[in-house]
Amino acid sequence: MDRDTVEPRVETMPGKRATEWAEYHHQFAAPSTYVYDFVWDTQADAIGPFCTDVDGNVLMDFTSHVAAAPLGYNNPAVKEKLEAFDLVDPTKIAGQDFYVSGGGSPSNPDFPGPSQLMDRLIDLTDHYDMDRVFLSNSGAEAVENAIKICYASGGHRAITFDGAFHGRTLGALSLNRSKAVHRKGYPEVPGVVSVPYPSSQEHYENDWLTDGPGGNVVADKLDPKRGVVDSDEVAFLILEPVQGEGGYRVPHPEFARDVEALRDRFGLRVIADEIQSGLGRSGEMWAIDHLDLTPDVITSAKGLRVGATISRSDVFPEETGRISSTWGAGDLLASLQGVLTIDAIREQNLLENVRERGEQFRSILAERDVEGVTDVRGRGLMLALEFDTKDRREAVVEAAMKRGLLTLGCGHKTLRILPPLDVTEREVDLGSRLLLEAIDDVATQTATTA
Repeated sequence: MDRDTVEPRVETMPGKRATEWAEYHHQFAAPSTYVYDFVWDTQADAIGPFCTDVDGNVLMDFTSHVAAAPLGYNNPAVKEKLEAFDLVDPTKIAGQDFYVSGGGSPSNPDFPGPSQLMDRLIDLTDHYDMDRVFLSNSGAEAVENAIKICYASGGHRAITFDGAFHGRTLGALSLNRSKAVHRKGYPEVPGVVSVPYPSSQEHYENDWLTDGPGGNVVADKLDPKRGVVDSDEVAFLILEPVQGEGGYRVPHPEFARDVEALRDRFGLRVIADEIQSGLGRSGEMWAIDHLDLTPDVITSAKGLRVGATISRSDVFPEETGRISSTWGAGDLLASLQGVLTIDAIREQNLLENVRERGEQFRSILAERDVEGVTDVRGRGLMLALEFDTKDRREAVVEAAMKRGLLTLGCGHKTLRILPPLDVTEREVDLGSRLLLEAIDDVATQTATTA
């Protein structure tokens, strides 16, 4: 497969073999969030955003597996280096009970592993004075440990935001405010206060600012004389620097400055949930780097290949065993992939590419009066189109898939675009053309049936 010339080629989606694989899978799998019967053939050709399904259809993946494959398929920077290593078994050890060496020296190992991954993460967060990392298996675990270390530092209350999504484990789930289906019927961590997440001037003025004693909804609640929450009881405030499941909403810059002022005034610990937005996706290494807001904890996963809770020594508890995980710092292969991913982002100057290709995509859409699209937003290559109805969004996802472009929904009626970080100008042109054709086709069908 030649990345410079390949284009999507679809006969039938889903095809006979894809349907067979999906039906077999669902004999055993619990109900979950499967979007459509795309079955990737891991033994067939794939490169960059292009992959092949089990029926031989060539598809363009603009989901990057919900940002968990930031370099797309078979990126040489990762694949060729992986092939050079003589992989061992087990590739997972009890990494918070024992240590592991990849040969060579710690600063120049033959096989980079968990220690080197943590070293790189500290380097990437040095501007926030972070100096400690706790590795885990997933984004939800990274968030769980973030809230645990903040609770351990004092306080039993938390502040979260409308539209938030932080994971599926019970602690993280207690902070979610995106869809009722995520939380209904499950027990919750008590003491969580939810407030608006303003992403526009209108929302900032109408939903966030107040004429109360603090001037905004959080400052009012924490006001020493007239507030309803003692600020000393607040363990943390958690936010996504760009909301993911909540609809790819970018925070209003003054809102972020207000949160920084709250942090300074009340000593609030701020957790930046960078599970989806981090590792270059926004055009900066961390999406919070775009904001005038200082995090005390950063959580990362997905594109990192492992979960990571990053903070300062004074935030992490000193007592051993207070936090731990069997596989946390012991996934040798995933840690190696994380190291290689970070190195590729830096060595190939992909942050600049993310910014340029994201602007290219938005410019293409801005040139068209696209029927049914009410907003185009995002940062870098974390992009979204909001439609006038959920039904139209769902129809566009389906129509794009049948043309060979894979996309995903988020929020209530929003479609998200997540190309690989090294996506090319040609690929953005191609993907945007397929998406616009899908939107036009849905508009025509809607007009015909109206």
